Amino acid sequence: MPNLKRLPDYGPLEIEDLQSFLDESKKLVMEGFDSKLDFLDDSLTFEKLTRKKTIGVGTFGVVLLMKDDTGDTYYAVKAINKKAIVKSRQIPHILNEKKILNITNFPFVIYLVNFFSDNSYLYFVLPFLSGGDLFTFLRRVHKFSDGLSRFYTSQVVLALEYLHHLDIIYRDLKPENILLDHTGYIKLTDFGFGKILKSRTWTLCGTPEYLAPEVVMNRGYSKAVDWWALGVLIFEMISGRSPFVSPEPIKTYAKILSNRYVFTPDVLPHAKDLIKQLLQPNISLRIGCLKHGVKDIKDHPWFRPIDWMMVLNRKMEPPYIPQVKRVDENFKTHHNISLKVSETERFAQEFEEF
Repeated sequence: MPNLKRLPDYGPLEIEDLQSFLDESKKLVMEGFDSKLDFLDDSLTFEKLTRKKTIGVGTFGVVLLMKDDTGDTYYAVKAINKKAIVKSRQIPHILNEKKILNITNFPFVIYLVNFFSDNSYLYFVLPFLSGGDLFTFLRRVHKFSDGLSRFYTSQVVLALEYLHHLDIIYRDLKPENILLDHTGYIKLTDFGFGKILKSRTWTLCGTPEYLAPEVVMNRGYSKAVDWWALGVLIFEMISGRSPFVSPEPIKTYAKILSNRYVFTPDVLPHAKDLIKQLLQPNISLRIGCLKHGVKDIKDHPWFRPIDWMMVLNRKMEPPYIPQVKRVDENFKTHHNISLKVSETERFAQEFEEF
């Protein structure tokens, strides 16, 4: 039976060889999927958690800040409304998200601590990262320096390399889905569009400004779409705006298909070159999708200041450390929404696989 030993949420690691780590991870993950093993922390029960505040509101539910009453640990608990999921036919996406979060184990990828459900909601218990999300941080400072953008991008590259090695396509890379911990490192979150993919898929999903042209054209696509989205992310971090921003999705799609975008003076030559190679409409020419795969990205001149193993092991000093005087300081305060739980289970059959 596979044995998943969770990496520590924070602090330095001692991963000696990335390729060996990736290969071992893939073997473990595939065995986990095949046998439907559960890697959750059974010592944490829902009764031990106390709701502190609402830190996020989405289409299908809310994200709650909750505290373990037996200690000082805080969790982000994603409460997903079953009725909304059934109505929007999103059950496969939520099931995929649970499967992926259950067995991923990487420094820059969020994971599932535990999972609960009642008659009305599914509850994903996730580690709480007190630094907030990159979207809020970016809007506050307007744009990131070349160096800070490179530091965050290096972690995203490693996270995508890990996910792709496990045959997982992410499909939702954007600043809102990148969380900062209190030490200055990041984790990718929200795997609602994540999927085990060994060939191609045709589902139109993701954020319009981050969609690759092959997704917009409904031609069928692969993990290459994540590398396109990386180009959009780097552009947005350095420039403070998306390259294909437009008030209407249809105009955004037109810009994507015509590959029209204008660099701001903030984008230095090496960053500009990498972005151009990532925002390559021809997949056979897109960096990350060539003969040497992700190695071409990691060897790009923009990343010369990066020691990849130092970043992987969280031993490189972050250029920015979030201020965390209060545990909820970096999260917007939302009106506390009451979660009304039905007295009867209406969707037992629909959520049987959970």
